[in-house]
Amino acid sequence: MTLFTRRDALKTGVGFAAAGLGSKVLLDAAHAFAQEAPWKPEKGASLRILRWQRFVVAEGENFMALTDAFSKATGVKIRVDSLGFEDLRPKAAVAANARTGPDIIWNIHADNHLYPDALVDVSDVADWIGKRGGGWFPIAELYGKRAGKWNSIPATISGNLMNYRISHMKKAGFEKFPDNLPDFLKLMQALKKNNTPGGFALGNASGDGNSWVLWLLWAHGAKIVDEKNNVVINSPETIAALEYGKQLAETFAPGAASWLDPSNNKAFLDGQCSLTNNGISIYAAAQAQGNKALADDTDHAFYPMGASRKPTEFHVNFPLMVYKHSKYKNAAKAYLAYMMDKPQYDKFLQGAVGYLSHSLKAYDKHPVWTEDKKRLPFRDVAVRSLPFSHAGSLGYAASQVFADFVAVNMVAEVATGAKSPKQAAEDAQKRAERYYKV
Repeated sequence: MTLFTRRDALKTGVGFAAAGLGSKVLLDAAHAFAQEAPWKPEKGASLRILRWQRFVVAEGENFMALTDAFSKATGVKIRVDSLGFEDLRPKAAVAANARTGPDIIWNIHADNHLYPDALVDVSDVADWIGKRGGGWFPIAELYGKRAGKWNSIPATISGNLMNYRISHMKKAGFEKFPDNLPDFLKLMQALKKNNTPGGFALGNASGDGNSWVLWLLWAHGAKIVDEKNNVVINSPETIAALEYGKQLAETFAPGAASWLDPSNNKAFLDGQCSLTNNGISIYAAAQAQGNKALADDTDHAFYPMGASRKPTEFHVNFPLMVYKHSKYKNAAKAYLAYMMDKPQYDKFLQGAVGYLSHSLKAYDKHPVWTEDKKRLPFRDVAVRSLPFSHAGSLGYAASQVFADFVAVNMVAEVATGAKSPKQAAEDAQKRAERYYKV
């Protein structure tokens, strides 16, 4: 099997042993799984897996160590490749349409709803995992099912929360992170005045851009569609959200207009940004780099709430999918079940150090959440998350609107001054209606 193409995946002081991954322990667990699991790999099976590039080194190492143990225990040859989000999603779609390519995709969001006919029904795997893992959270089941059947395994719900510098927040006049929209804007304005600005991605960032933009809309009571899937993005609530977003954008660090998913990580770690939305990868990177001062001064918070005083957050789903064109479907199902079974999932969560959160209810008390209090907010993201289709149904149209960055581009157009809130909302309405075929 091949390792990640990113060379820096190997340049880390956190080895398998440091992560608690003794090879004999892993291999024994893999052999035990192979004996018990109902899926027996086909003779001579080989799998090609394509996944997103890891953001936390230990997660990538754990993934490879666990995969290697499965390969040795079952005899299934495995090749693992990785791509960034912007390249992975188109590659996954091409494989679905061409009916050739990888056997398994570890993708992002709910792309299984874009090409459902190309994917294997994995309901048997999902049911087996769910029973052993205390049941799936509702958001995971919503993402994983299509027409009542599972066509993906929602391996993890990755939290996307507020990352901030504690000292900068206090210097701006706040002892605690604000939990409401007016105070949050005041914090951003004060940070800008102190030359320690915050910033949020305005480029077509699959994770960070969509996450904060959808929160912005939902916190103001706006939504792309209503409960009957009528497009309603051109609304007074959206205008209010865009006007608020324009004020936020005036406080952003330079370059935010073109930021993609890695950009705010780099800006924060370089000291150019003191508040952004992200997973825990910034904090984990500071720790891994030995930057104790930055790690100690970094913390995490839930998004501020709007007038409803309810969470209006969007967190990122990472589904595992098996293509119908795979010659080795039993081997693929066995691999998915193995990676999600407790001995492996425990280590997976530990290695992810909070960047990837559990989609199964049994893991609320996993030690990864209690050994470092700065990880704790990420424990609850599966409970707090709304689907990107809110308030309508998750399906092809919602997935297409999401994949086309309709909401992100609308907010970016106003934030950069390219359009007025009114014009941007009207144009977003038309773009969304094309997918909903109004």
